Amino acid sequence: MVWIAILLTSAALAQDFSTVEVETVAKDLHYVEGPVWSLEGFLLFSDTTTDQLKKFTPGKGVTDLASRAGGVNGNAYDDQGRFYTCEFRERRITRTAKNGKVDVIAAKFEGKRFNAPADIVVRHDGNAYFTDPAFGNQQDSRELDFYGVYHIKTGGDVEAVARWKTRPHGVALSPNGNLLYVSDADARTVHVFNVGFNGAASNERVLIDKINGVPGGIRTDEKGNIYVAAKNVEIFSPKGELLREVTLAQTPSNLAFGDTGFASLYVTARTVIYRIRLGVKGALPYASPVP
Repeated sequence: MVWIAILLTSAALAQDFSTVEVETVAKDLHYVEGPVWSLEGFLLFSDTTTDQLKKFTPGKGVTDLASRAGGVNGNAYDDQGRFYTCEFRERRITRTAKNGKVDVIAAKFEGKRFNAPADIVVRHDGNAYFTDPAFGNQQDSRELDFYGVYHIKTGGDVEAVARWKTRPHGVALSPNGNLLYVSDADARTVHVFNVGFNGAASNERVLIDKINGVPGGIRTDEKGNIYVAAKNVEIFSPKGELLREVTLAQTPSNLAFGDTGFASLYVTARTVIYRIRLGVKGALPYASPVP
């Protein structure tokens, strides 16, 4: 494993990220995405080129978990331990129960197939949110005339949170589940929505603009800071102020907090996975809300 100590200068003093340790924990992969930490003690992630779900277990390394011909991209867990996957080739969202039973929970909207679901997050009460862009040749088979941000209600109905002409990519929730963050890969911005008690999202506005690189995955920490995988890993305050930028050898695609107490930030980046020690704990989207 490779350790790098990175000393960073600060534009703001809200959080002490002055010394950051970056470790390469996996390499020689194809194109990795969709990291999510399992409470069983491993990082699950997608190797999108090979349609494989894999897991990294600290002290043991990377092993194969499953193959999904439907394509695998963003992943999430809910508070029941059920596993959600964005299947971009089949253009749908699946949910796998702990007993292995797989259900398709979203496949069409207004009678048309989705474009290519990319990322997903599940709130503490079971409300789920996912993005539906289309990249490369995915554009050729589009049935919808917009790129959507969607809400899967607890009863199973799907509603459009936003209908964009630009492509949404990463999605995350604030620690209390009251804010929904979505990255725009084309405009290079992060939008925020208010999320109500019933899971409905409203009051869309741009929180962060002029991101350095194409923003992908997003995560939040326990203090509400926002982490964006772009050209590098950019860290913003809850108000959208840039706090730090962590430079990596390979371009990040997505990220997830993990390890004991969610004290490490895992970053998928093309053919490798990094683990970053920041001295802060990640937010757990499906935990009970903070009053």
